[in-house]
Amino acid sequence: MPLGSAGDVHPFVGLALELKRRGHTVTLATNGYFAGLAAKFRLEFIEVGDSSAFYQGINNPDLWHPFRSFPYLYRKMIEPTVRPQYEIIASEIAKRPTTVLCNCFGFGALNAQDKLDANVVSVHLQPIMLWSRIQPPRMPGLFGPKWLQHHMYKMAQRLVIDPVVLPSLNSFRRELGIPPVKHVMDWWHSKKLLLCLFPEWFCKAQPDWPGPNAQVDFPLWDERENGQGTFSPDLSETLDPFLNQGSPPIAFTPGSANIFGNDFFDIAVRACEKLKRRAIFLTRFPEQLPAKLPGSVLHIPFAPLSFLLPRCSALVHHGGIGSAAQAMAAGVPQLIRPQAHDQFDNAMRIVEQGIGDFLKPRNFTVNALASKLKKLIESDKVGEQCKLVAKRIVLSRGVIQAVDLLEGFM
Repeated sequence: MPLGSAGDVHPFVGLALELKRRGHTVTLATNGYFAGLAAKFRLEFIEVGDSSAFYQGINNPDLWHPFRSFPYLYRKMIEPTVRPQYEIIASEIAKRPTTVLCNCFGFGALNAQDKLDANVVSVHLQPIMLWSRIQPPRMPGLFGPKWLQHHMYKMAQRLVIDPVVLPSLNSFRRELGIPPVKHVMDWWHSKKLLLCLFPEWFCKAQPDWPGPNAQVDFPLWDERENGQGTFSPDLSETLDPFLNQGSPPIAFTPGSANIFGNDFFDIAVRACEKLKRRAIFLTRFPEQLPAKLPGSVLHIPFAPLSFLLPRCSALVHHGGIGSAAQAMAAGVPQLIRPQAHDQFDNAMRIVEQGIGDFLKPRNFTVNALASKLKKLIESDKVGEQCKLVAKRIVLSRGVIQAVDLLEGFM
């Protein structure tokens, strides 16, 4: 029961397919935008909000603002799902023993845990979801020593997050006859199991993380099954010749749900021309692209990154954990333009690994982008570190480890 963009949903589909392969009955319950994805991989599907709600939700730049993003995300995309999630779970557990996998925005699932003792697992894809005063994740607006960051985090929770969420959340809980939530970010973890889909070498577990928790490797599922891409034959006929006809291109994506990437792609074209480098632009929303792309740039709506990135020289992206992990697995350097959500923390971890860099949006200019990319691509030190990190990652291992844990939990 994931909520979010393709980067949020893909790992859950990977888990679902492995659970199904092992003989479990599996249902994907999420926005109708992903019904086609479920059908493609023959998963049972329950719609939680129709696709028009998804498009309406992503059609506002506040979704990508470091401070306005969460209030907007809650009101437009999370709050409308709370009751439907709860009702779906109540119906399922009345029929048979059921385990629910949700991310931190599965508020309906967490209410079902509190009211119905539903078997709920919180699946955390990114380290930022787990606050630690010992080793705080990097969040916009936090600075200074760790004790100060902790107080700022708690203040933000009480003054920003709680006032947005608690009125409607606790109204629903009163209806259910369960006690109110006091602080959202202390509550949005399952009391039964937190499954962290990122390895310890990327983010070491901290003693003050909520628990019980377990870490596994990155899931890395990206619509590619058995080594085969699921994109159309027509796209393969376009992509393969482009990849084969010259030097490895630079891949660019502003995020699968980002429709405000006009400046991102415009700057990317000019930076690649400055570097005399080829490029591949990935977006399902081509209205963001310049009116005419040079012959050295190919636009495709989608390709599994596990197929594409090993044939590229670098990835420039928004900092989503799924894209970052795929670049690590492919052994290519990455440059991140973080805007909101977990992207700043992920970007800093990539820098710490010595495999990439980042540019804040205000610094994302043609000259800065070209300069950073040139250094990353031509650096022997970065290249060697990318190879070392790639050796730590096995594409299917995270999903298998996670399902092993889940079977023990169930």
